[in-house]
Amino acid sequence: AGAGVPAGARTGSGAGGNCAVLSIHILCVGKLKERFYIDAAQEYQKRLSPYCKLTLTELPEEKLPKNPSPAQIQAALSREAQAIRAKIPPRFKRVALCVEGRERSSEELSRLVTAENLCFLIGGSYGLDDSLKAEAADRLSMSPMTFPHHLARVMLLEQIYRGFKIQEGSSYHK
Repeated sequence: AGAGVPAGARTGSGAGGNCAVLSIHILCVGKLKERFYIDAAQEYQKRLSPYCKLTLTELPEEKLPKNPSPAQIQAALSREAQAIRAKIPPRFKRVALCVEGRERSSEELSRLVTAENLCFLIGGSYGLDDSLKAEAADRLSMSPMTFPHHLARVMLLEQIYRGFKIQEGSSYHK
């Protein structure tokens, strides 16, 4: 691979020869609207470009009334789950971001993101449908604290980038 890039993390036909491209797909319910989230997400997407093929797909969040009932929330989560399943690439390990997931250190996450093709699932305001969490090969919690799902996207992108920097031995992770 190229200088400073983990083995197998990118492809090229130059001096590094042809090697497998590591792919990461992030499926997000909801569209970023605030400029500061958009700018931060774009910055990390740019930083990740030498390390992996990153695809970020935004899916529409189901519309709900101001004070939805539990049944209305469940129905919306079920419809969002169908939309998510339709976009999950075949042969990708699914990782659901959810409060029930396991917290990991940045070092642990670096080993996960640099090892195989992953598809991260980020729900909307009400999270992910339980069936998606059950189907996921892994569940990840960013923290026991509650964060807006838009911020979780930026945090995930940063942690993926940090993971590649950890694997290359960079001083980015101190």
